[in-house]
Amino acid sequence: MKRNLVTALLALVFGFLGAAIWSASGLGNGQTREYLVSNPDILPEMAEAYQRGQASDRLAQVDDSVREAFPGAVLGNPDGSKVLVKFTDYGCTYCRQSIAQIDAMIAADPDLKIVVREWPIFDGSEQAARMALAAARQGKYPAFYHAMFELGPPSETTIAQAARIAQLDMEAAQRFAASEEATAELARNMGLARTLGFSGTPSWIAGDEAIEGLVPAARLQDALDSEA
Repeated sequence: MKRNLVTALLALVFGFLGAAIWSASGLGNGQTREYLVSNPDILPEMAEAYQRGQASDRLAQVDDSVREAFPGAVLGNPDGSKVLVKFTDYGCTYCRQSIAQIDAMIAADPDLKIVVREWPIFDGSEQAARMALAAARQGKYPAFYHAMFELGPPSETTIAQAARIAQLDMEAAQRFAASEEATAELARNMGLARTLGFSGTPSWIAGDEAIEGLVPAARLQDALDSEA
């Protein structure tokens, strides 16, 4: 993703940065090119700054309700003042890989609240997401969430196994999973993800930043700390 941003920025560099350098120092376009070629570290830095700026602009288009969990769909401290939002899919390998580092962040900070937004974009994931919302309604979300990821890709079998591990009331869970309320929540999460410009999972809201992809825990923690 960063490589694509760098490529796109090359077209802008000679216009914006080039104009600035030219205006400030009297350099011509050829000299501007030589400057940029001699200082290639500028481009990744610009790409990162551009990406953060764009994400911040998109985040401003949604209200604070994006940080309010669907009832029960929370990891960590439900009353924590530090809020990290995770858009996730049970069929996503990168989401699965993020579990350990997020659990470590929760263990290290008793004030951390993880708001999980179910966003099933992979084939076969929607029923798992619906059952997760049912688990949230029964106060058993963390157990289902972890079991679902541990069991592997969503299927009728793994969803049923995760529900048993979480000790769900299956009749009530199946009824809620098929409800209009569950449908509305998934639609809402899809709308939020599109507004935020997310193209896949996992995606995050940390502090005043919208972040996409599997990123180091330190990156998420820095964003949370910046807000604080």
